Amino acid sequence: MGGHAFGRRPRTGHDWKLLKEACTALLPRLPELVDEHLRQLSAHSPVFGRVLPHDVQWREAEEAMRIGIEAMSAPRASPRRDLEYAEEAGRRRAQQGLPLDLLVHSYRNAGYLVWDSLLEGAAGRDPERLAVLMRSATMVWSAVDAQAAVASDAYRATEMELRRRTDEQLQALLDALLEGQSAPGVAARAAAGLDLPEHGPYAVVVLRVERRDGREAFHRQIQRGGFRFIWRMRTDCEVGVVALGADEGLDGLARLVDGRCPGPGGISPVVGSLAELGRARRLAELALRTCPPDATGIVRLDRRMPTALVVSQPELAGLLVDDVLGEVLALEPGDRAVLLETLDAWLACEGSAGRAAGRLYCHRNTVFNRLRRLEQLTARSLARPRDLVEVALAVEAHRLSPPPPGAAGKALTY
Repeated sequence: MGGHAFGRRPRTGHDWKLLKEACTALLPRLPELVDEHLRQLSAHSPVFGRVLPHDVQWREAEEAMRIGIEAMSAPRASPRRDLEYAEEAGRRRAQQGLPLDLLVHSYRNAGYLVWDSLLEGAAGRDPERLAVLMRSATMVWSAVDAQAAVASDAYRATEMELRRRTDEQLQALLDALLEGQSAPGVAARAAAGLDLPEHGPYAVVVLRVERRDGREAFHRQIQRGGFRFIWRMRTDCEVGVVALGADEGLDGLARLVDGRCPGPGGISPVVGSLAELGRARRLAELALRTCPPDATGIVRLDRRMPTALVVSQPELAGLLVDDVLGEVLALEPGDRAVLLETLDAWLACEGSAGRAAGRLYCHRNTVFNRLRRLEQLTARSLARPRDLVEVALAVEAHRLSPPPPGAAGKALTY
């Protein structure tokens, strides 16, 4: 099971000649040694038999042990075929999925078999040859260790490359799902590769990447029972696919990511399968678009539906702002800011002038006076539900509108 060279030329020419004779005499017994080698490997672990069919194992083991035996008595300057074979074997076993510890065990097992057979052949017939073998023991086992090390290094390098390729393939599958590609089998392959259920509750979190702080790495380490996160970096955002437990929902997810993720960000509604991740991503991005430029929090789409309607139709939103707030926006900046800030506070206080006054540090009659002026400028009555909806949506659209020329990067304020 791998390349097994067991030494290099001994110290003297006489010793080398005797060692070569012992190795040559051992080659006819090679089929017997291979049979015993495979029997012992199978007894050690059934995994050997599951990795390769017996005939393939036998053929590779025979070649490896023959190369090892020949290398023991090869001239010092000859190429190290044993190490070349060990490197090839390490790569093969990684590709075949044999555990690394079993690969190393196979080297040592073959080494013991060949060494014992050499000693057995020399002990009864040639004490001088036995003495040569004993003088070569350190050299032989150093060679076995070297081969095992070369095979292990090749195994690890191949394993890392295979893992990288697998990760890239899984990322490509996940990206295809996030893009809404519905090719047959994509969701099933992604589920198998990522160890996720193909069907089940999922949500998507989208984070804006323009601003980062010390929490950048931290949020990728979020682990909590009932949730599993898989993060993907994109050019202008970071996308998190969240597998929700049976007893978990958006409330628990929002509590978990609040303060842990670098906002702003948006959370999609729950979808029922991996195949729906494309839709969930689009809705999470829509939720993110409802965040003002200076926002830092994570928002849920199902809690921002009116605003989402506004940002999803920017042309109509612009028309709404012009129609409803045109006269207000034409005021002097200070005057305009006072009126919009008052309206914003009144809406946030659910129509309570008293609470809005407390927030604004003014008298409640001042709030009433400002609201009446707004009604005059907008030609809408805040007491009529339809008018109130138009005004509230227009305020949201104005808040989320791009900065005017010359004010790039600055959030619109009241």
